Amino acid sequence: MSGSAPAGQRPIAHVYDAAYAGVPNWDIGHPQRAFVQLLDAGLVRSPVLDVGCGTGELSLFLARHGHDVLGIDLSPLAVRKAREKARWRRISAQFLVWDATDLAGLGARNFSFRTVVDSAMFHILSDTERDRFIAGLTDVVPSGGLYCVLGDARRDNRSIYGITPREIQQRFAKASGWEVIFAFQTVFERQWSRNPAYFIGVQRR
Repeated sequence: MSGSAPAGQRPIAHVYDAAYAGVPNWDIGHPQRAFVQLLDAGLVRSPVLDVGCGTGELSLFLARHGHDVLGIDLSPLAVRKAREKARWRRISAQFLVWDATDLAGLGARNFSFRTVVDSAMFHILSDTERDRFIAGLTDVVPSGGLYCVLGDARRDNRSIYGITPREIQQRFAKASGWEVIFAFQTVFERQWSRNPAYFIGVQRR
């Protein structure tokens, strides 16, 4: 699948393109362990949307295990690298340059996903972007669908960066029609570090 970001694309795309010109610290060459455990538990159902997919390791992992996966990312360079990996590994995953805060735009194109995976995308969003992203999930996730987010644990309550189970609970409660079904502490691996993190699953009723 090819495509471009919708009008009004956030200007930080060029920042991520610069990061992906090399190998960013968060690009570890394999999916985070929490998502491997999610697959092993049988909680991943197709079709799957991978928001903030980067160079595609999580998307490719899930597609290799038989899932129909679309990965989206704001960075054209990251998406190009993800497509190259898919071609060379002969894995049938699709990638699209798209702003995850405009999921309503995907919904308008009749996309629907039973599972949405988020490996460290939500935790960088601003306050308003978080609410907009959650509102957009409602446009693409049907009843029974699952959103699973892995993000750095918030260390400073004065900062928006990171996530907490309480925040996820409160934000999805405002959106209505969602229920947190699991939340546990884990780690987010980087090339040179391991950060405390939360892995949280929210199901649409």
